[in-house]
Amino acid sequence: MSRTPAAPLPTFADVATARARVAGIAHRTPVMTSRFADERTGARLHFKCENLQRAGSFKFRGACNAIAALPKDARRHGVMAFSSGNHAQAIALAARIESVPATILMPSDAPAMKVAATRGYGAEIITYDRYAEDREALANGIAAERGLTLIPPYDHRDIIAGQGTAAAELIEETGPLDILLVCLGGGGLLSGSALAAAGMSPGCRVIGVEPEAGDDGRQSLARGEIVRIPVPRSIADGALTTHLGDLTFPIIRDRVDAIVTVPDAALVDAMRFFAERMKTVVEPTGCLAAAAAFTGAVDCKGLRVGIIVSGGNVDVAIYGRMLAS
Repeated sequence: MSRTPAAPLPTFADVATARARVAGIAHRTPVMTSRFADERTGARLHFKCENLQRAGSFKFRGACNAIAALPKDARRHGVMAFSSGNHAQAIALAARIESVPATILMPSDAPAMKVAATRGYGAEIITYDRYAEDREALANGIAAERGLTLIPPYDHRDIIAGQGTAAAELIEETGPLDILLVCLGGGGLLSGSALAAAGMSPGCRVIGVEPEAGDDGRQSLARGEIVRIPVPRSIADGALTTHLGDLTFPIIRDRVDAIVTVPDAALVDAMRFFAERMKTVVEPTGCLAAAAAFTGAVDCKGLRVGIIVSGGNVDVAIYGRMLAS
């Protein structure tokens, strides 16, 4: 069973506050369309391109909001985060902008370009074995020892609210949607997007999309409690979480209509679509939502559909091999 949340759940009002905090710092990313994608799905698809966000993903929104909300003493001591890459980069960049020291715990097999970018933004990196060690326990121990403020990748009020600003911008630009498709790892983006949709497009169905190999969210929604799984193995490295959070789960339980899964092959197909048809680089995790529309995992025919393209941080050599396969 999940624990009682230590803090009140964020609301749509928190998303609105986050929009004010990140304005002028986070990019207002473009919403793109594709006639080819519309013909392929029989729908009207609107792609919110967070692959063009600062630090390469939506994660910058939550990191920017969380660090901007820190009190002066916490800023002076610094922050701690754990991440396979996108949250790491986002915290490192947001911390540099705010002149806050950052220490990041990253798996030893994290993509090299994400490690390099995180270090390039000025963060200290500590590595661990994601298949043998508990990253949350390690990060909590380091944070306590050094007096750092821990900012987890998804289970945090300001992170959730910040991530919701992407969906808020999308709906503001497109008007009400019938369906909003959002990738799902730990649930920060999905829960924040659900809050935004509830406040701005209440008739919209919100659907999370996970890699087929890591369906803890789907199981959790079906059982009505947090389900924990072994570390999944998928090319969607940004969604390799083992469970939803104590804050993200109740929001997803109450506000998300369904969770579906897609196989890795569908992610490669979507990456190829983005490269060939939309001339933009999207990482495998960033393709989850689009893949659900393309494969028919979610029936979108005749509907207005919002798709969060969550990130574009992928190693160039690996990207090339995937597209050539």
